Amino acid sequence: MEPYTETTPRATVVLLFFSFVPLSFLVSFSCCADPTYLYDNCPNKTLYTTNSSYQSNLKSLLSSLSSDSNSNNSYGNEVTGESPNYIYGQYYCRGDVTGDVCRDCVNYAAKDIVQHCPNGKVAVIWYDECTLRYSDQLFFFSINDSFTVMMLNPQNIFDPTRFNQLLANTMNETVIEAASDSNRFATKEATFTQFQNLYCLAQCSPDLSRKDCNTCLALAIGDLPICCASKQGGRVFNAKCGIRFEVYPFYLTGASAPAPSPTLVSLPPPSNGSTISGKKGSSVTKFVAIFVPIAAAGVILFCILCLLIRKKKKASKDKDGNAIKSAASLQFEFSVVLAATNNFAEVNKIGEGGFGSVYVGKLPNGQEIAVKRLSKHSGQGAEEFRNEVLLVAKLQHRNLVRLLGYSLEGEEKILIYEFVPNKSLDYVLFDPEKCSQLDWRRRYKIIEGIARGLLYLHEDSRLRIIHRDLKASNVLLDGEMNPKISDFGMARIFGVDQTQANTNRIVGTYGYMSPEYAMHGQFSVKSDVFSFGVLVLEIISGKKNSSFYQTDFAEDLISYAWRHWTAGTTSDMIDPILRENCSRSEVMRCIQMGLLCVQEDVDDRPTMANIVLMLSSFSVTLSVPSQPPAFFVRSRMESGMKKMKDAESDQSISRSIPISLNEVSISELEPR
Repeated sequence: MEPYTETTPRATVVLLFFSFVPLSFLVSFSCCADPTYLYDNCPNKTLYTTNSSYQSNLKSLLSSLSSDSNSNNSYGNEVTGESPNYIYGQYYCRGDVTGDVCRDCVNYAAKDIVQHCPNGKVAVIWYDECTLRYSDQLFFFSINDSFTVMMLNPQNIFDPTRFNQLLANTMNETVIEAASDSNRFATKEATFTQFQNLYCLAQCSPDLSRKDCNTCLALAIGDLPICCASKQGGRVFNAKCGIRFEVYPFYLTGASAPAPSPTLVSLPPPSNGSTISGKKGSSVTKFVAIFVPIAAAGVILFCILCLLIRKKKKASKDKDGNAIKSAASLQFEFSVVLAATNNFAEVNKIGEGGFGSVYVGKLPNGQEIAVKRLSKHSGQGAEEFRNEVLLVAKLQHRNLVRLLGYSLEGEEKILIYEFVPNKSLDYVLFDPEKCSQLDWRRRYKIIEGIARGLLYLHEDSRLRIIHRDLKASNVLLDGEMNPKISDFGMARIFGVDQTQANTNRIVGTYGYMSPEYAMHGQFSVKSDVFSFGVLVLEIISGKKNSSFYQTDFAEDLISYAWRHWTAGTTSDMIDPILRENCSRSEVMRCIQMGLLCVQEDVDDRPTMANIVLMLSSFSVTLSVPSQPPAFFVRSRMESGMKKMKDAESDQSISRSIPISLNEVSISELEPR
């Protein structure tokens, strides 16, 4: 049995294939089967009301898309409504399917999507045969989609080093062909062993330009090592493009799919409801040979369908229970942690923060890990610990540090993360010698990666998450200097429609806090945007925000950057090691973006979606920043001193190494 497992944080998708089901059964069955559902994305940021004009226009849009597909068109887009209340819709079918299969898939999707995403103004649904989406915002001809789905075949491939290299080469060739093809579709086959081949597919929505298609597919390839390294199959897709590979033929060539050779009998047959045309046997012998396995397979599939329906109902009733069970499955024995860290040997300590110490360790299988041992007297209690375990365990993104597990033993609370070799951003950025490792290309990559990680937290994960303590020391760097946001002990989970919240206790780090949060306890996704803006200015200037409090010539980094901006001397604030070898236009654009992020008015700050678009497309025009919250500097310090004294009185201040005021992390003890 070959399960396909989804690696994004939403509900697991499992597609079951059986190597003993005859190909002839799949040939006859797939011709009349419904399209194979893969996934849907329903952001539901805004909803339309029942019987509204939007619903009427949406029905008209979906009907038009269905009618267009009836003309054997494999791609179509439609616009309904009146300015400014347009609805934009689009579909495209997999490049190898026949016209009738495409038509059936689109017609099915047009009815199914409103069931999966009821009353949503924005929706996209994927099937193996087609993709359909609609939105109240124009999305044609662009690749501004950041929502990505990854699926994998959990069976490992033998000789993974050689296979991964073959996969990389073949997939790159497939992508080049797809981007060059007028239909933005290509497949390619390569020989792995005498008995096993590799099959690759790449496709973009036909409205994308050759350049945008290539960019979209290249990003998808970049996700393959995250989800599918050394696996027998996998796919990465978003609303605009997708790639897939298998060790068996899963796409059609011409009128029929390539049948597996006898040597591939142990491998999965073509799957996911691919339609394969074939001729019915003419003799009685052939009929009997086919009928018996069809009947047996039909009974098996019926049982599987019943089990899946039952499992889906159970999952919908007990999401919270499943989350707790999922966390329990990550628990490590404390003895394993002790052995991995050599009983928390001092030589293995790699860091210390407000909630305890971090050690490097090695599991019995040789995997290196980072072990966060929470202080028994730290501010983080059982509630904060549970929060971080349940929260981080659900997060899967290349720019977020990955939680491997945890351990509980008496008063010991242990979090086990993937090991990130280059430590934290502040460790490299603010060191006079190590900072030379960060040229402009790497710094821009770090800025972009942090932005994508925050966008995932704010919009693309199952829950809207506010980090509340984004700073240089909470951004880790892997071996390739890719950023990974860490430390979710202070994060807050928002409801789908929730935009902001209040708290009586302030958590986070002074210097990175937005004024409305530090002074009034109001926080939202724009609070993280403010912290991101400070971080961007630190990365460009190479100066630590706290260093300005130790001098007489400036109040803080924001004021320093603003004075240079208004005086037209912005280039003077660029880190000296960057000035000779950087793109001035990119640097100036990032400074402007950083100043926009730290605007006093919350509404004047961009969203992380806007920021990612600013970083990925230089055609986007940036607005001019107004006066940043300079008043906030002194009032913040005065308010901060009072809050620190109040916090110390009831022991809610984290016991970190003594540093300047704006780097003290305050923990929250109230239930979340």
